[in-house]
Amino acid sequence: MSVPATLDHTARDYSVALAYWLARASDLAYKDEAAIERQAREWGFGHVRHHHTRFTPPFPLEDTQAYTVASDSMVITAFRGTEPAQIRDWLSDATTPPWPGPAGTGYVHYGFAEALESVFPTVKETLEEVRTNGQSLFFTGHSLGGALAMLAAARLYLEDPKLLADGVYTYGQPRTCDHLLADACSKGFKQRMFRFVNNNDIVPELPPTPYTHAETLRYLDSDGRLREKTSFLGGLADRAKGYTADALAPASDGVRDHSIHKYLAALEKNLA
Repeated sequence: MSVPATLDHTARDYSVALAYWLARASDLAYKDEAAIERQAREWGFGHVRHHHTRFTPPFPLEDTQAYTVASDSMVITAFRGTEPAQIRDWLSDATTPPWPGPAGTGYVHYGFAEALESVFPTVKETLEEVRTNGQSLFFTGHSLGGALAMLAAARLYLEDPKLLADGVYTYGQPRTCDHLLADACSKGFKQRMFRFVNNNDIVPELPPTPYTHAETLRYLDSDGRLREKTSFLGGLADRAKGYTADALAPASDGVRDHSIHKYLAALEKNLA
């Protein structure tokens, strides 16, 4: 399979091609508004909306940004992530209090709840405005953006089941919620929610338990191959291989593997 020349707006089911394009949409969330609008229109989306809320101290993240694009067949909301060092610092704080989950289901990390709440009303309003033709709906994001994409989709679905998204694709997503919410998402989004992890990416291991992940995991190994299943021992061996890839700085592999560009390169390799 070669890299598709453009995004298929009629796609609804899981595919590596769709995962690749949604990773590109996640990468685009890091760009400025003009770049987002220019690229979105090149991809065939006639409607673009930006969601941006700036926080004030002592909130640990500077701001939350996302965008929604819509065509006659597809709607995508992509959330921007943050720098690995920044997200690692505040996710490592075990004293961060939990926050009630969507529709009272379980709980989520306080920082994620606050960040999503700051933009969720405009996201929902935009979706109601542009999703008028039965279009497919996808949420995506890298790093922090992945956590917000997962929570936004969960909130829409749990508060109104008819708003179940067609897909949630995240890359380097941190642990976001407790087992109750994770189980509800795994059940409600069966074969719709996909969490990509690149080898030794450190962010998916944060914050500490009891926070956890909803599934389904898609693992990119040290050679960039996409695996839907891997054994415990096989996973350990592959991660060890990744750590030894850079003999001069093995400890940096966890941060290096978190880059959205690493995810894009690996996914593109699986399309070649």
